[in-house]
Formats: sequence, structure tokens, C-alpha cells
Amino acid sequence: MQRNNIKVIPGALVCEESKLRGDITIGAGTIIHPNASIIAEAGPIIIGENCLIEEQVKIIHRLPFDQQNKDTTPVLIIGSHNVFEVDCTVEAPKIGNHNVFESKCFVGNKVTVSNGCIIGAGCKVTEEQILKENICIFGSNCQMRECIDKPAVSTRKQLLLI
Repeated sequence: MQRNNIKVIPGALVCEESKLRGDITIGAGTIIHPNASIIAEAGPIIIGENCLIEEQVKIIHRLPFDQQNKDTTPVLIIGSHNVFEVDCTVEAPKIGNHNVFESKCFVGNKVTVSNGCIIGAGCKVTEEQILKENICIFGSNCQMRECIDKPAVSTRKQLLLI
């Protein structure tokens, strides 16, 4: 049976209705909305500062199907200033900083996301790869290109002013 070991750094806001399971550390300024699920199945998850995790988001750290040994699974580190929009599912083994996962996108557990990437609404990315910095995936065919500008980042102060 897996024990929950949840650490919330002062300044983070975690709604009581969120579902957290496993060894999870939540950075300062991070906001986790109701009905978001963060599941540390294969090992610990560390979420950086000032991330926004909206309703019905699923962040799952699970073993790839071809890996049976939990002892070699690294910690899932999610960088700072990432936005996870409503109902996206993210299983990436590593996520950098300043990324946006738009509504209803899916990122599989063999996709590493670097910095400044945008995974568009409804896009599904499952093929084993490392997304280079500032990559945008968009459209019904999940086209990929380099973004000219880095994604705009919502900070906690901006969110509180809305």
C-alpha cells in the first residue's frame, strides 16, 4: 500500500477537493484547483514554484509499459511557471519551465518537455521524444513548429488581480 507524503511549501494554494496521491512536493506560489489529480505512482513528484494546475487536470508519474523496475525510475520534476489547463493529462517524465498544456491535451510518459513549449488544446503527443525549447504543437493534426515568442506566463499576482 502506497503512503501519501504531501509537502506544501508556504505560499502554495491547494484546494481541499484536489486528489493528491503518493510522494508530492508543491512549490511556493503554485495553485492547484479543485478536482485536479496528481498521482505519484512510480516515484516522487516535485512541482516547482508558481505553477497553475486547473480543474480536472491529471498529472501522473507512472512507469512506461516496457519498464518493470520501479527502483530505476527518476523523480518527476516539474519546473516553475507552468500552466496546466482544464482537463489536460500529462504523464511526461520531465517538464521544464514556462510551458503551457492547453485544455484536453495529452502528453505521454515517453515525452520530455523542455522549456517554453505549448501543447495545444486537444493535441495528443505520445511518440518518444524530447521537445526542444519553444516548440508549439497545434491544430487537429498536432503540427509542430518553433514558437517565435515564449508563452505568456500568468503569475500568482496576476491571477489574484483577475
